[in-house]
Amino acid sequence: MRYIFFSWLLPFAVTCFARNALAVQYQSSSSLNHTLAVVSTDENFYTQANQLLQQQLDLITRIEQALISPDANRMRAVRGQLTVQTKIVEGFLKRQNRSSPVLCNPTDASPLPGQLDNSQTKIYCSLSAASQELLKLAPVLDQLLSRRGELALVRKLPLINGERQSDPVMAMKPIQRPYLNQPATPFSTTEPNLELTNQPTPRQSTEITSPSTLPIIGRITKTAIANYVPPIQPAIAAPETVLTILATAKQMLTAVQTEFPAGTKFRDSQETTTALDRFAYGLDPQEPQTYAKFLRLPHTGIFRALPTLAYQRPLNTLWNRLQPSVSERYPFPALGNTQGGFNPSLALQVVGDRFKLQDQGVDYSFMVDVGDIPLEKLDHQLKSVALPTREFFLNYQPPKELAALPVERRRFITGKDQNWNQSQVILASATAKLHHTYIVRSLQFQLPEILLNRQLTNLEQSRYIDQLKQIRSSDIILAFRPVRSRTDGSYTILWRVLNELPAPQISY
Repeated sequence: MRYIFFSWLLPFAVTCFARNALAVQYQSSSSLNHTLAVVSTDENFYTQANQLLQQQLDLITRIEQALISPDANRMRAVRGQLTVQTKIVEGFLKRQNRSSPVLCNPTDASPLPGQLDNSQTKIYCSLSAASQELLKLAPVLDQLLSRRGELALVRKLPLINGERQSDPVMAMKPIQRPYLNQPATPFSTTEPNLELTNQPTPRQSTEITSPSTLPIIGRITKTAIANYVPPIQPAIAAPETVLTILATAKQMLTAVQTEFPAGTKFRDSQETTTALDRFAYGLDPQEPQTYAKFLRLPHTGIFRALPTLAYQRPLNTLWNRLQPSVSERYPFPALGNTQGGFNPSLALQVVGDRFKLQDQGVDYSFMVDVGDIPLEKLDHQLKSVALPTREFFLNYQPPKELAALPVERRRFITGKDQNWNQSQVILASATAKLHHTYIVRSLQFQLPEILLNRQLTNLEQSRYIDQLKQIRSSDIILAFRPVRSRTDGSYTILWRVLNELPAPQISY
């Protein structure tokens, strides 16, 4: 009964709290309306119009983000913000002139009513036209919100000033408020943490990747949980009609910015979003300039090694699988020339307090910290490196058979069963230390799909002999050096390819 009685207040509650949660730069409607009530002057007009135009641009960016987000609360918020913004703009227009259709009709030859000059009239009409254009999105956003409700729980919102739910046990239950700053709870919230199904032994305490995650080529293997099928992430594409409306409104608002007084500035929310994304995952713009002298050397590069969690989807959260991932937006540096789709890369990540190459398939690598040796002093013979390490990196021979590659990979991950005469165990990871240099030998392979999907019998091998010969590979010795660390655990990395060894010839 309570919700029925106050149902007429619910849309206002939705929009106001959406505006407060996801649009910090929005002024409260009461304070803004109070400002708009002041007698209009030229300075007042441009100040108020500047605020409204910027708010409309920000709203367009948030709607664009909500269109491709599976979060129901984000869609719910922009729907409310659209209503609030439309009312605020409408109030401003009415205070400036009460005959908007006449004022903005280009075919009307009557003199301009009121005291708006030509520039103010153009701004006035652009705000009006953009607001009416955005208002077309209201029924579409309602429809899209209902679709988001298929992915996550859309709760009834409490009243705008909060309310207590009736409870037979807790008479003084905490006040609930319609906050939309947290993502909606997805319906599929039972994802198990498969990384905890195989705890490392004490000897494996330095492991980065559990051996259970290594592929077994050509055979069906047991899964960590029997009959478990991970949830399929939604694929969400923004409707073209909505994007057209947003582009039209943005074009109106952008074109009229030249009518404001000189020195008036507007921020591009999309550029801000891009800059924040680059700040979170990419290099700072000045870093390539700082190391320009080193980067002029052949086969060198710079990139940012991120914590491995940056590439993983948190459990029980929704992602739009159509959107590029972090590794797609900021790809790992390529180490050689692409040949037939095979492109060796430096997939260096930070796992805990260690550097580790996240090798795929049957790829494997090993690395050693050689101390504070400048990258410029290293050569293809590793003369600046201690003799035992140098000999091992230069003389190590990979297996010749495909089935032996996963076994060899486990040796470097676990440190077990290493049959070479070394004073130290060679691992696939090393403790991350700033201004230290690391020597890496990386072996990468491109396997045909037929090997990844099934086990071939001797009879079938003759039928697929051409595909079996398509195993491409690379064997590269390189060095990298972290030159800057950040509070999020990432490092700015300089790297250099030292030696490209003959590609391993693998037989099936």
